[in-house]
Amino acid sequence: MTRDAGRHGGPAGQAVLLVAGLADVAVSTFGSALDAVRGLAHRSDAAELVAEAERDLAARGRLVLDRYTAVPPAHLEVLARHVVARRVGTGD
Repeated sequence: MTRDAGRHGGPAGQAVLLVAGLADVAVSTFGSALDAVRGLAHRSDAAELVAEAERDLAARGRLVLDRYTAVPPAHLEVLARHVVARRVGTGD
């Protein structure tokens, strides 16, 4: 057993290792994204790209809000509509 294995054993040690690994991934991803933004800033059509990205983000946000905030119709309302549709269909 190595010195590191003994030092980071157990659930708490595993949690620390996982958090450190996630932090490393986040930092490297952020660094890559920052490099990409710097590259875009030097383009002549940067304003159009930003406007298009803003529209795309707004559309995505609208879809997410619609997905999670849509309230399904009340159960009794659905049943009442079925009854009305049957009565209209049979001529009662």
